[in-house]
Amino acid sequence: MQKLFRQIYRQLYRQWRKRIYPKVEPFIATVGLFWLAVCFLLTYLLAKLSDNVLEREAFAFDKSILLWIHQFTNPVLDRVVLGITQMGNPKVVVPITLTVFVWLWWRKHRLEAKFFALDAFGGAVLSAGLKLAFSKPRPQLWPQLITETTYSYPSGHALGSMVLYGFLAYLLSSFFPTYLRPIYAGAIALIIAIGLSRLYLGVHWPTDIIGGYVIGFLWLFTCITLLRFQQSKSDTALDAEER
Repeated sequence: MQKLFRQIYRQLYRQWRKRIYPKVEPFIATVGLFWLAVCFLLTYLLAKLSDNVLEREAFAFDKSILLWIHQFTNPVLDRVVLGITQMGNPKVVVPITLTVFVWLWWRKHRLEAKFFALDAFGGAVLSAGLKLAFSKPRPQLWPQLITETTYSYPSGHALGSMVLYGFLAYLLSSFFPTYLRPIYAGAIALIIAIGLSRLYLGVHWPTDIIGGYVIGFLWLFTCITLLRFQQSKSDTALDAEER
């Protein structure tokens, strides 16, 4: 029996090396095994979370976290948080997106511009579509400073900030690699601050923010991977022409 299993394993391995691996090798090289594993893990966690949301199962920590955050509210912090949350609003996000796209196109970064547009547009579609699909009510635990009329899950601010500012950080770090660390640190700080602002204002449950971040990251990762893959193909084609 062991000999049979070894023969089957060897046959499967040969087929993998001959037929499958050559096709996926460029993708794995572009993505990296670590980030591929991270995405698989996040996808699994997202599936579990979303399934519970669909089943209308309550999360014990959702209400507890919101009430804990609410105890720190004060007029000064209210104004700061209202300013931060504006960075995820369509009135700010749309002009930033259009400005960046026009600048990339004008500077002849056409491939980056196309994938940036795909990233932003896809993020908006995912946010709107998933909100309708899950139809989760927003929290109503105290009188709120702002009024939101859309559904709660996933958080559009969390998803949108991850998609927009994450891609911007990637582009800026590509153009200015010397400042890679401060660029990513600034983007991460802004994305986290926007998510926390939604909890402070009481317009989202913590699970909404988590779901928005995970969905946004997976979409951002997909767009950046496709962009890098296309760039590598273009570089290979240029090298072949030069030879």
